[in-house]
Amino acid sequence: MFIARVCSQLKKHKVPYAIVGGYAVVLHGVTRGTIDIDLVLKWSEKSLKNASQALKEIGLESRLPVDYDSIFNFRREYIENRNLIAWNFFNPKNPTEQVDIIIDYDLSDDQVKTIKSKYGEIKVLSKKDLIEMKKKSGRPQDIQDVIALGGDVE
Repeated sequence: MFIARVCSQLKKHKVPYAIVGGYAVVLHGVTRGTIDIDLVLKWSEKSLKNASQALKEIGLESRLPVDYDSIFNFRREYIENRNLIAWNFFNPKNPTEQVDIIIDYDLSDDQVKTIKSKYGEIKVLSKKDLIEMKKKSGRPQDIQDVIALGGDVE
């Protein structure tokens, strides 16, 4: 299972992370379709370096010609002037295997829930913090997720 491989690698590389996005909504009990795995990190150069190494070890490549160093050092530039909020990794042999590292979010102040599955541990953003994150984004899908998770959109 792809999500288990990703989480196992992140754990192996000691990356402080949490699953967000569609997979997190599903892990919190809501039926929803999604393809890519979205994750947030405790923002540091080391976390980015270790996450990119972990993903490369399972066959994923950066979709953009950038590395962890440029993402870390030019984060504001990418977000504000290039409208980049996620650093995408994909498997060229299986394009359905994709991971987005959300770069405009820092996990440092949020709660992470660990879910134990038959495939291993999966760290997911707490329901409360996930709702707040999705409310801030304001995207239509995120607002639908907030409602499905039982949050207030006002």
